[in-house]
Amino acid sequence: MGTEEEVGHNPRRGPIRRLAEAMVSPDSYGSVLVLLVITYAVSVALTDAWTRSLVLLIQITTVWLALHVSRARRPVRYVAAAAFALAVAIAAANLLWGNEGDLSTALVFFTSALLYFIAPVSILRAIVTQREVTLETLLGAIDAYLLIGMFFAFLYLGTAAVGGDPFFVGQVDDTLPDSLFFSFTTLTTTGYGNLVPAGNPGQAFAVVEMLIGQLFLITAVAKVINAWRPTRWRIGEPASGDTGGSNDAPPTSEGGLT
Repeated sequence: MGTEEEVGHNPRRGPIRRLAEAMVSPDSYGSVLVLLVITYAVSVALTDAWTRSLVLLIQITTVWLALHVSRARRPVRYVAAAAFALAVAIAAANLLWGNEGDLSTALVFFTSALLYFIAPVSILRAIVTQREVTLETLLGAIDAYLLIGMFFAFLYLGTAAVGGDPFFVGQVDDTLPDSLFFSFTTLTTTGYGNLVPAGNPGQAFAVVEMLIGQLFLITAVAKVINAWRPTRWRIGEPASGDTGGSNDAPPTSEGGLT
């Protein structure tokens, strides 16, 4: 995966500058995070049918970049390539012919869900094999968490399109902003209660998302934050002012993810 040596190699650079560089580097999880924020903003701001194609194209870029940074294995890349080809075809068809029914709508949403399923799996495989927790590890964990929320949001909409009935109780039409809102409040177990799945399999999916969200927070994210040393922003880099005899030695297996 892209390491922080690739993002910024000058040890005199401050943490804010290194974080800013990570947000624009094609070899950093920071740029994946930026694309996720853009995807969310576009999804909630633009709700016309044609914007689904735009969202799909941003998703393709996001997932491709996530696989690049995490150095996904060859079988994962093959699956992703097939998903990319399908997503491009669906995006083009949606632009040319628009929404022709529940089947085309379901294809758009399920393809988006597939893309968001592939990316966090590859990221998590990459970060859990790291021996040391760095800024990139932290950003990767955040990306994986947000990708899971996006995956379920599109899964909910695809399920509703296949079933033909509204996903939420009391709703006439299901919208992407509502689905994203519900997904992330479920993932974080906030649960405002204003949106409730009308039945199964939606209710079962919501329970699975809630459990994944809690397990992810108390295991992966908590362990990353607990082991991360903010003064060490690169693998093997001493903290500012440290000497060769400082106590800031490389972490043992107890301080890493293995």
